[in-house]
Amino acid sequence: MKAFILAAGLGTRLRPLTLELPKPLVPVLNVPTICYTLMLLREAGINEVVCNLHYHSGQIRKLLKEHDYFGMDITLSEEEEILGTGGGLKKCERLLADEEFILINSDIIADFNLNALIKQHQEKQNGGTLMLFQHPEAASIGEAGIQEDQIIDFANRRATGTGSGCIYTGAAILSPTIFRYLSTAQSSIVDTGFYGLIDNSGLDYILHPGFWHDIGTLHSLWALNIEHADTLETLAERMRKALGIEPKAIAEDAAIGMGAEVANSVIGKHCRVGRNANLQATLLMPGVTVPEGAMLEHCIAWKEGSIPVSMKKKHAHERC
Repeated sequence: MKAFILAAGLGTRLRPLTLELPKPLVPVLNVPTICYTLMLLREAGINEVVCNLHYHSGQIRKLLKEHDYFGMDITLSEEEEILGTGGGLKKCERLLADEEFILINSDIIADFNLNALIKQHQEKQNGGTLMLFQHPEAASIGEAGIQEDQIIDFANRRATGTGSGCIYTGAAILSPTIFRYLSTAQSSIVDTGFYGLIDNSGLDYILHPGFWHDIGTLHSLWALNIEHADTLETLAERMRKALGIEPKAIAEDAAIGMGAEVANSVIGKHCRVGRNANLQATLLMPGVTVPEGAMLEHCIAWKEGSIPVSMKKKHAHERC
């Protein structure tokens, strides 16, 4: 089985961090986000991957090449003009149309069991099966509409009045029939492919009972690194086994000066923390230098300065 990774997005909601860095390379506990996706695929025994690229694509190519593609057979699909989730997948039809395949985002952190997703899809034989996640803010994010154990709508776009309290996680298994409904133009896979499956061959779902988080906003990136660091560290052995790297709160090449206090914070690669500096609940992006005696609290620091993070009501994106 093959997989298609969506990695061409502009990451506009993560600006200014993504002005010079593609979203799939934004680090979470000092590991590029796309590596969490690759880990899940390796664990499921999927080594043939197609990945679309557009924004700062050279940096993603460099990462993969430096790690010898993590031992995987990865085909890169460059988009001169961004095609969206639907058009990007349609462009790679000839590479994926021979059998069912996994579709997965490059900006999510989760402990999915993709084999459970594959098993249910093969047993029920719908046009596609989506991994859903129960989320306290599903209604505002855009919940999946469910009726008679099938997905029939998204965010009530068809005025079906259906809900579920669940959101689409960015992971699915799809039949090649989806290509009948996709457009070569820039488009959303929801508006074209998913609704096409709903209308013709059915769209099934499975609930993910574990951990899920995305890095869609600056606050969610900060929360993932700071509030969920303990959960992510439980993935260290899995990632080391799958890819040979692991998440760490403090990068190995980071330097912390005498008398500096670092509490509940993440220190990125090539960072320097000056003597007697004080970091509280702070995410340091790669290459940041914190001056001697500086105080940083509840923020994301990058090369050009610091970005305060508002303390919103905490929602743990996990279920027992």
